[in-house]
Amino acid sequence: MSRIVADNGISPARDTPAIFLNSMELNHLQFPSSAAAAASDSPTLGQLLKRVGDVRKEATGDGNETPVHQVLELGHVSMEPRSLPFVLSFNNLTYSVKVRRKLTFSSVLPPRLRHRRIPAPELVTGAESFFTKTKTLLNNISGEARDGEILAVLGASGSGKSTLIDALANRIAKGSLKGKVTLNGEILESRLLKVISAYVMQDDLLFPMLTVEETLMFAAEFRLPRTLSKSKKKARVQALIDQLGLRNAAKTVIGDEGHRGVSGGERRRVSIGIDIIHDPILLFLDEPTSGLDSTSAFMVVKVLQRIAQSGSIVIMSVHQPSYRILGLLDRLIFLSRGQTVFSGCPTSIPQFFAEFGHPIPENENRTEFALDLIRELEGSAGGTRSLVEFNKTWQSKKRNNSNGTFSDQADIINPQALSLKEAISASISRGKLVSGANNSVDPSPNSMVPTFANPFWIEIPVLSKRSMINSRRMPELFGIRLGAVMVTGFILATMFWNLDDSPKGVQERLGFIAFAMSTTFYTCADALPVFLQERYIFMRETAYNAYRRSSYVLSHSLVALPPLIFLSLGFSAATFWAVGLDGGFSGFLFYFLIILASFWSGSSFVTFLSGVVPHVMLGYTIVVAILAYFLLFSGFFITRDRIPPYWIWFHYLSLVKYPYEAVLQNEFDNPTKCFVRGIQIFDNTPLGAVPTAMKMRLLENLSQTLGMRITKSTCLTTGVDILKQQGVTDLSKWSCLWVTVAWGFLFRILFYFSLLLGSKNKRR
Repeated sequence: MSRIVADNGISPARDTPAIFLNSMELNHLQFPSSAAAAASDSPTLGQLLKRVGDVRKEATGDGNETPVHQVLELGHVSMEPRSLPFVLSFNNLTYSVKVRRKLTFSSVLPPRLRHRRIPAPELVTGAESFFTKTKTLLNNISGEARDGEILAVLGASGSGKSTLIDALANRIAKGSLKGKVTLNGEILESRLLKVISAYVMQDDLLFPMLTVEETLMFAAEFRLPRTLSKSKKKARVQALIDQLGLRNAAKTVIGDEGHRGVSGGERRRVSIGIDIIHDPILLFLDEPTSGLDSTSAFMVVKVLQRIAQSGSIVIMSVHQPSYRILGLLDRLIFLSRGQTVFSGCPTSIPQFFAEFGHPIPENENRTEFALDLIRELEGSAGGTRSLVEFNKTWQSKKRNNSNGTFSDQADIINPQALSLKEAISASISRGKLVSGANNSVDPSPNSMVPTFANPFWIEIPVLSKRSMINSRRMPELFGIRLGAVMVTGFILATMFWNLDDSPKGVQERLGFIAFAMSTTFYTCADALPVFLQERYIFMRETAYNAYRRSSYVLSHSLVALPPLIFLSLGFSAATFWAVGLDGGFSGFLFYFLIILASFWSGSSFVTFLSGVVPHVMLGYTIVVAILAYFLLFSGFFITRDRIPPYWIWFHYLSLVKYPYEAVLQNEFDNPTKCFVRGIQIFDNTPLGAVPTAMKMRLLENLSQTLGMRITKSTCLTTGVDILKQQGVTDLSKWSCLWVTVAWGFLFRILFYFSLLLGSKNKRR
């Protein structure tokens, strides 16, 4: 691999170290000319920068299963071409999207009256309609990236850098991307690509309350196989911390806006670390230096260089690299509005633009000059058409004149191609893909690496442990929720204190039960932002098979249960005896169970909505509206037999219906308990205000009319009669309990399908 850092037309060699695994054979460096080899005796500026960057070396590691990166200064170079294990090729990548057309006065005029303007060639449009137009983000992009090298995609904002990275990383939906991406000549299947590659997003998506060491350790638990002992995984993490230069920040939390944590550069290196813990073959990065100062950006790219030299293909987008960063890059692709305007190694930039007619002045940054020129051409009438055509001519000239003085040595190496299976097997034998890879006799490369590093019964405890650590370090979240439940319980207990068994007491009990059951669902709304905060972390981790979606759903459910038990116990204890509900201790146990089931189903319902609705405020609006409908159709405001037939289906879908009816039966299912006796029959009617003597005479007249004796103590209404009046006759209280629990499981299953269908994380 040729690595050139000089800023002139000559190509002095840089004393580049090879960082490799214990069992990896030493790769030889190549030099493009004998003159360059002669110049290697005196160190160049690039060499000095290189040695400064290598002060922090890897000193720990496993030595067997886990890769140990070692820095060696080479004293011998070979002029023989080496065999490159991996070559990622992409040919004629084209990707278009439909965008909404801006309606202007000229757009509604007939074509013959419009101002005729020839669009710039890089804005390719087609299949346009009155309201939409087609914009081409990638237009026939071709190139290749090789093992041991860094391919950087450069360009201004909107040039298509991130789109190209997404296309190579299979993050564009099938059918939307045209062209071909191959690894060692074979089409990359999605399943295989997920296992052998990693993608580092532009945003650092990390749990803020985990330390750097814990974050990397959890990544190791997910991506390294269970056959590796705990000590081996810890050794891998410690070696990676040293490699990333994070030793001083190992015990520091990541932090966020409300918690002070690591610096931006350290956070970016942690983001890279969690994706390279299993030593992938392909590493894609979307602007890893964005938002960092020059020193932090250089350190990040230095880490990427070491990863590449350990046997990986590193492809990244970068907005505008500094001079030092440029010296670490092997190949460059300049994009302008989705088209390639330059492709080659950094040392060929001066000659390229010199032949184009725009020589780079001395002591000026090459990439800054190139980007400024591209931007200037984009604003001209012809756009960058001339530069695009010149690049095609340049590439054709290089292929036809490989012995010319202008050609890139890195581009004319013709490696002895290995089949994909042979290359993966060789990488595995050298320690790459430590996520459980195995040498299989099956001829398919897919059989050599497992889809997931661990079985689901390993993933669930790890996910649960991580969630509990995050919850334990933010106790204010559970404290606020518990406080809200207890305050609500206290208000209900004091409002409905010690209700009697009179007709008014019956109405008050019905009101308390309806409000208490609906309150348990409303207090579950705070579960909405829990997943929304983790949504993009979940998408990043599952996009490349860190763990199964089913494992996440199960662990999420298990971790949610203990807080619900405490909330249910607190609310039940605060209200049951204070209100004077019936049933004794057995009644209290059932009351506790139905409250717990209500919290469970409500939490599951809100969790499902969080998987469907990606915005917190929109989610809260939907939750409040739907829970209001549930209460309306629960049977409290209007009984089941009075609900119109066209709305009866909503009555059976109401989550409040089943716990409401269960608590009613728990309260009124005692056939010996009387709630209306003698003259109490006139309560809650206009006759309730007449004197007691008048009520007794009315009661005697009623007895004579009915032919039965009704006295002041005669029981006229029992709890069973109240249940019939409320239409609570179709399900027993235990059936209502199981239905409520089943609703919770149903919404957890729906949550899983929402994650399965809604977290593809691909462009359309």
